[in-house]
Amino acid sequence: MNTNTNRIKQWQEQEALSRFQLIAPLLQEDLDDAKRLQLRKQIAQDNDISVRSIYRYEKAYREGQFAGLKPAAREKRRSQKLPENFDLLLEQAVQLRKEVPERSVAQIICILELEGYAAPGVLKRSTLEQHLYRAGYGREQMQMYRDARGSSSKRFCKPHRMMLVQGDIKYGPKLPIGKNGARVQTYLSSAIDDHSRLLLASRFYDSQEEAIVEDTFRQAILRYGKFDACYFDNGSQYIARQIRLSLSRLGIRVLHAKPRSGKSKGKIEKFHQVVDMFNREAKLKNIKTLEELNRLWAVFLDAYYHQKPHEGISEYYESLGAAVPESGITPLQEWNRDSRPLTYLDVSVVSEAFLHHETRKVDKGACISFRGRKYETKPALIGYKVEISYDPAAPETITVSYPGYEPFTAQPVRIGEFCDKNPTLPAAMQEQTPTTSRFLDALEKKHSESTRQMADAISFASYRKEVDDHV
Repeated sequence: MNTNTNRIKQWQEQEALSRFQLIAPLLQEDLDDAKRLQLRKQIAQDNDISVRSIYRYEKAYREGQFAGLKPAAREKRRSQKLPENFDLLLEQAVQLRKEVPERSVAQIICILELEGYAAPGVLKRSTLEQHLYRAGYGREQMQMYRDARGSSSKRFCKPHRMMLVQGDIKYGPKLPIGKNGARVQTYLSSAIDDHSRLLLASRFYDSQEEAIVEDTFRQAILRYGKFDACYFDNGSQYIARQIRLSLSRLGIRVLHAKPRSGKSKGKIEKFHQVVDMFNREAKLKNIKTLEELNRLWAVFLDAYYHQKPHEGISEYYESLGAAVPESGITPLQEWNRDSRPLTYLDVSVVSEAFLHHETRKVDKGACISFRGRKYETKPALIGYKVEISYDPAAPETITVSYPGYEPFTAQPVRIGEFCDKNPTLPAAMQEQTPTTSRFLDALEKKHSESTRQMADAISFASYRKEVDDHV
């Protein structure tokens, strides 16, 4: 039952993410009613769904944000009996999705009906969609979602700050921070405002895993607030489900550049030329630690990059026919003079959006395993699968959730010098060696009471006989 609940939750989140990506282009503030209506029709046509559904998703998002897009569990509907040949239908549906990944579920059902595998109306879209996802052939799992908006090879610039943020990763210098002083490659993860070219967050890391992108954008949001959309290439770190889900939870649209479209990433690539200059200077400093590298990088950004006039900003205003000061405009000046207000978010809201979620089974010692360590939960959860949530920046703090229980923090198991690796059960649940037989004790007590009652009865009978003899 718990496994089914987890699957339902995963399906709901995936459906919400899919719906958000459908309506993402419609959330742009600069769209007028005519363009919005035309775009809405185009989205419905491209994805083989009704315009009414698009309206419904927009309304759900306005009322409940990302959570409002999650479909109802519909447990009763899913418990209904499936067609007898459903395994065959699913097999054929998977094959159809493999042949053309862009095929919608409605189109797959239509093909199955035309080929005689299913009678018209028997196979429901929601049912097949769920089973395709569980089988690993959902659109997101095949990474075949359409871009929320087509990119252009022409130059572009948003008119205000925090309308679009670009992200990318760049190689940094190698540092002697490995075992025995081995030199380790560093990577710079950055988030840059499209309009002002200000760096919202930028830091060197000793890996290029997905977690560094998550950390970059979390720091950017905590410092400067929510932005409308972000623009990534198709690197594995940027198409990862977690970063898209985290940003979508905050109402931030995720856009991807078309493959081999280098011009569309011009701003961040131009910025990387500045990074190359810093890397050349950093090699002369003989830097020994990652902390020192990031300290010097922060000084470089604040004292040089953000204070230096940016040609791209001047070109933007010149293209609009606006006058540009002879001294030019720096990223910091452009950021500070922008009239668009910043939208700050509560720290707890941002933290919750970036939490990772996994499932673990509670063992007979009321513990779960996570990253090579054991954590204590509750004895009542033994044998159940629970959901854990954690911050990848502080994975030692784990929150455990299970229906019917208040979420709680799992504590690491402390192993003593002579303690077994597996913790023992709580005292109340351990087998105990009895000091007596409660069964025999109860029989003995009952026997004593019966014997006493019999003796009393005999004594009373003797007394009555003596009385009768005297009479």
